[in-house]
Amino acid sequence: MTNTIHKKALIAGSTGLVGNEILQQLLSDPQYTEIHVPGRRAPEVSDPRVIFHPTDFMQLDDLPPKGINEVYCALGTTIKKAGSKEQFRQVDFDAVVNLARWAAAADVDHFVVVSSIGAHPKSGTFYLRTKGQMEQVLKTCRLNNLTIVRPALLLGQRQEFRLGETISTWFMKPLQFLLAGPLKKYRPIEAAQVAKA
Repeated sequence: MTNTIHKKALIAGSTGLVGNEILQQLLSDPQYTEIHVPGRRAPEVSDPRVIFHPTDFMQLDDLPPKGINEVYCALGTTIKKAGSKEQFRQVDFDAVVNLARWAAAADVDHFVVVSSIGAHPKSGTFYLRTKGQMEQVLKTCRLNNLTIVRPALLLGQRQEFRLGETISTWFMKPLQFLLAGPLKKYRPIEAAQVAKA
């Protein structure tokens, strides 16, 4: 007779493209007995294992102080949606770093964050520089285990329309075969595949 493993997870960004895919995959796994989802709005799921925490990520006092095994951070926005570079940074840097520091204090076993291919703290692109700086700080947070996922252009059905991504998808998908060898990592990837990884 084998012992059943029970896990408690937390997903930040559960209403986004990758975060929602992670949520759906965890819900299909009976090992997960609790799935905590902090955010501004609750995900549209009716499952007693999903526990919603109204959160702005600048204050994480309402999150469980202990007991979470895994954190999946899929927080992210665009400068256009955020309204400014400063507000974009609050989501893609400040909120992610705050969550990582909470996870370290809560002794979470594993912290997984979705970043971006090309992220670098000295990138000439503000988006990639912010992501790179976020990664740099997370490596100093004394997390038990840290996994940084760096997908290329994400494919999937978003709730909001993003013109730049739509154009990029239309342009890149037919040319994927050109991205071979070392360039393969730049191929567009389905959000469900990122979540599964």
